[in-house]
Amino acid sequence: MTQGHGSTVDGVLRRSARRTPARVALKYGDRTWTYAELDDAVSRAAALLLAQGLDKGDRVAAYGHNSDAYLIAFLGCARAGLVHVPVNQNLTGPDLAYLLDQSGSALTLTDPALAGRLPAGTRTLPLRDTDGSLLAELAGAEPYDGPEPRTEDLVQLLYTSGTTALPKGAMMTHRALVHEYLSAITALDLSAGDLPVHALPLYHSAQMHVFLLPYLAVGATNTILDAPDGDRLLGLIEEGRCDSLFAPPTVWIALAGRPDFADRDLGGLRKAYYGASVMPVPVLEKLRERLPRLAFYNCFGQSEIGPLATVLAPNEHKGRLDSCGRTVLFVDARVVDEEGAEVPAGTPGEIVYRSPQLCEGYWDKPEESADAFRDGWFHSGDLAVRDADGYFTIVDRVKDVINSGGVLVASRQVEDALYTHDAVAEAAVIGLPDERWIEAVTAVVVPRGEVTEETLIAHVRERLPAFKAPKRVHFVPGLPRNASGKILKRELRDRLG
Repeated sequence: MTQGHGSTVDGVLRRSARRTPARVALKYGDRTWTYAELDDAVSRAAALLLAQGLDKGDRVAAYGHNSDAYLIAFLGCARAGLVHVPVNQNLTGPDLAYLLDQSGSALTLTDPALAGRLPAGTRTLPLRDTDGSLLAELAGAEPYDGPEPRTEDLVQLLYTSGTTALPKGAMMTHRALVHEYLSAITALDLSAGDLPVHALPLYHSAQMHVFLLPYLAVGATNTILDAPDGDRLLGLIEEGRCDSLFAPPTVWIALAGRPDFADRDLGGLRKAYYGASVMPVPVLEKLRERLPRLAFYNCFGQSEIGPLATVLAPNEHKGRLDSCGRTVLFVDARVVDEEGAEVPAGTPGEIVYRSPQLCEGYWDKPEESADAFRDGWFHSGDLAVRDADGYFTIVDRVKDVINSGGVLVASRQVEDALYTHDAVAEAAVIGLPDERWIEAVTAVVVPRGEVTEETLIAHVRERLPAFKAPKRVHFVPGLPRNASGKILKRELRDRLG
């Protein structure tokens, strides 16, 4: 193999394999991989992928559930110089076809159970669970021994969540992701002695790039689950097989709401990471009260930056439960007004970034790329406040701020007020067209028990100025979310508007 300086995504694993070859790197189901075995599997997967007639730079879509094969395929693409395109395994129909077409994927790696959803004529290779799959063919393949990719090469198209518009493919290089891995390791105190469990979908950048790959970089033993099943997660913690867990607020909310939550022995859990969407402050307070010795980390960012941008460390939570912390090692950020001028501390504005972690723009979308990258900064679309000590608080998505009678209302503040009512299991606040108010502050609530619209409106009025209280409340059995836990407010607005 032509050697380079190794600052590549697959190089992260190679270095760990050379440092601790016999240490267990990965557990999935009844399969266990040492670092040496995992690195060898990645080299064989790279050779198998190139044997499909692919060339360097070709896009390879991954449409599968969590598994060891999914990780091996991603790292195999990275080692072979291919561009991995992770696709939400829940997508179907036009949404699925759009991502495959827009990315120009030449091959789709998929689980056999999902293959029937793919558009007719899609070229596929099964990841696992059948003869001829990537995992089944590893043993018979020769390890890849070609040139290493360059640090500036594209390694992945990370599609945005599409909560406000069609998804865009953020073009991530090896260099960007390796920088992000080091930021994650330092800000989140990741170490080889941790026992992390990875339950969020691996197609999502947070689970893959903030936790799994950085943990492989430091040499930890990682367990991959099919999904964030509460019984399985609590069982692993009680068995001493999980002391580090990342989960979106939806999972933490579900865990905190379990009847047995107060009775389970969760003392073995040392590090709790939350992110991917806003954690309601009342839920965080309940978790911290139940597990006072547990170290909580708030992780914030977005796909375009790898995705970690800021972290609120355990010793920084007191008095700042609504903050997402300060910037990580390789990120510079500021808060600006509509003209791009930095605003004083305490003033809301859009948070913008400069960082080697940033994407190179959006795949085949030059206008959107130019709009996002202006004056040397990436414009995030998040409305934030920065205090005098450098801590950021996300107020809302710029597009989710509600203009009610000419006064701007941040939906998060109203949601936090709703979550203080015992009968609110989940809540989302949106603006709906209104002849009088321009946009009416509207609450969409998943109830826990009996509660009325009038009761919840009065409850919020006791905690916030009257103009911020919902004008109406819709009760629903569940909120639409993407796999990372983000509420699809665009879908709510379309449905209720």
